[in-house]
Amino acid sequence: MKPLPQISEAEFEVMKVIWKHAPISTNEITEKLTQTTKWSPKTIQTLIKRLVTKGALSYEKQSRVFVYTPLIEEKEYIGQESRSFLKRYYDGDITAMLSAYIENDRLSESEIDTLRSLLVKGSKDRGY
Repeated sequence: MKPLPQISEAEFEVMKVIWKHAPISTNEITEKLTQTTKWSPKTIQTLIKRLVTKGALSYEKQSRVFVYTPLIEEKEYIGQESRSFLKRYYDGDITAMLSAYIENDRLSESEIDTLRSLLVKGSKDRGY
């Protein structure tokens, strides 16, 4: 499988808008991001161009408007980033990561209950 492009935090914010609303024009992306960030339209256009160059986005010109579509799936990208984080900080050991979160009170009771439910469901799905 081909590795996904490295995307900065700012580029990720642009991708979230595109994943949610694709296909989407430059003006629509700019409108949405100027409501949630302090970025200028020029900054947003630069981020879009970087994402195209990195192979994260494709575009087509429809009359005088550029319309963007993601070339990578959100779920796939987030999965890659999660695996990278886990490997970098916890040597790939998810149990160590969860233990650290629980021991440092970073998980609420509700989150622990949700994880417990996911584990039960996962074990049932696998026939355990």
